[in-house]
This record gives sequence, C-alpha cells and structure tokens, in this order.
Amino acid sequence: MKNKDSVGSTFLIAFLLCVICSVLVAGSVVALRPQQEVNKALDKKRNILLAAGLMQPGQAVDIEALYASSIRPKVVVLATGEYDENTDPNTFDERQAAKNKGTAVSILPEKDIARIRVHADRTVVYEVYAQDQLKTIVLPVHGKGLWSTLWGFLALEADAKTIAGIGFYEHAETPGLGGEVDNPAWKSTWQGKKLTDDEGAYKFKVLKGKVNQDNPLAVYQVDGLSGSTLTTNGVDALVRYWVSDEGLGRYLSRIRQGRAING
Repeated sequence: MKNKDSVGSTFLIAFLLCVICSVLVAGSVVALRPQQEVNKALDKKRNILLAAGLMQPGQAVDIEALYASSIRPKVVVLATGEYDENTDPNTFDERQAAKNKGTAVSILPEKDIARIRVHADRTVVYEVYAQDQLKTIVLPVHGKGLWSTLWGFLALEADAKTIAGIGFYEHAETPGLGGEVDNPAWKSTWQGKKLTDDEGAYKFKVLKGKVNQDNPLAVYQVDGLSGSTLTTNGVDALVRYWVSDEGLGRYLSRIRQGRAING
C-alpha cells in the first residue's frame, strides 16, 4: 500500500490545492470584472460631480441621474480645441489612446512640465449645464507627484479662468503628506481662485508655503501641502500644463471668446 504520508504525496496534495485555489481566484476575477468596471465608471462620475460642486463628500445622491441631468461629456482634439463629434465620449479611453501609435502624442522634454512624457491627442471634457446655460467645465488632468501619477479633475467656471473645484481620484502619494490632495479642507481653498489675469496672462500658483491674504496676488494662489514639496510642485505643474496650449488651452480660449467649438 502506498504511504499517504510520504514526501511525494504531501507535495502532490499541496500542488493540487494550489491549482484549485488558482482556478477559484482566476474565476472570481473574471466573474467580478464586469461589476468592477461598472463601479470604476460610477466612481469616475462621482469624482466629476464632486469637482464640479454638484455634490458633497459623503452625500447620498443618485449619481447616475445627477450626472445624466447635468453633465455633457465632449471629446476635444487638443491640437485645435475643437470637438471631435465622431468619437463617443462615453467609450473613449484616454489612457489606451495614449498607448496607441496613431493617437499618442510625445511631449518635448522642455515642455513636459507635468512629467508624463506622452498623452492622447484627444481627451474628454465635462461641461455642466443648467437650463441650457454653461455653468462649469470639468477638465481631466494628470501629472507626476512624488511617488505616483496623480489623476484628477479641475473644474472651472464658465469664464474658463475661475476655479470651481479640484479633486484627485487616483494616486499613491504618502498619506498625511502628499496624500493631503484628498483633504476637503485643502481642496476648498481652490474655489474662486483665478488662473489668469484680465489680460489673459497665466498667474496661478500652488505655493510652497501659505498664502499671504494681504498680497494682491493671493487671488491666484493656494497653500502648498505641508511637508510635501514635490507633490505640491507636481500639482502646480499639472494644472499649468493642462490649461496651456500643450493641453486644453486652445479649447479654453474658444470658450473664453464665446465661440462655437465647430464654427
């Protein structure tokens, strides 16, 4: 009779258990993937609504209904600032487009202030309307912090130069330091700040310290993140990049001029 307590039997049982567990885990991942994608899309909509000020953290709302009633997503061609009416904004994947040769744009090193090296030639903006009047524009933004790429949304008022809100939905910055980009108190200090002066010159700055409210430039400034200079610099740079002509600057110019995007 074969010894069931032999070394060979022990390894065989361990191997079979590993195979069974692997199959169960793989099966669970496949089975749960559709729901994970649904949850990911819902969380993105929640963050768009938060950045736009249409809901508050922890507020119980019907996200899908509020998003559908308030948000008009549009694909924008970065090089021209015009809408791409032939691309569905609900299915366009900016990250995947940034990996495809035909839709990826390499950034010259001297212009890559956000340190992202490459991005898609188009992106999706989220225009907020009330009674057919443009109220807010939510721009997707991303750039390098200290440890990670920060992905978020910058919301502007209809004048395309006054900040309505900001939020980051994906990053791996240090909790309590760079991770304070998630702090509602810090994010609230962005509201009402100006990107440009009346002549259109870019003035906005995330400082390394505190804003001096007596300084005439205070309207263009927000406090930096305490103890996290590199994350602070990263946030400042990614905002500057995405509102420039390298990012969504041409689109914002057309909004400011009151011109229809397609003529």
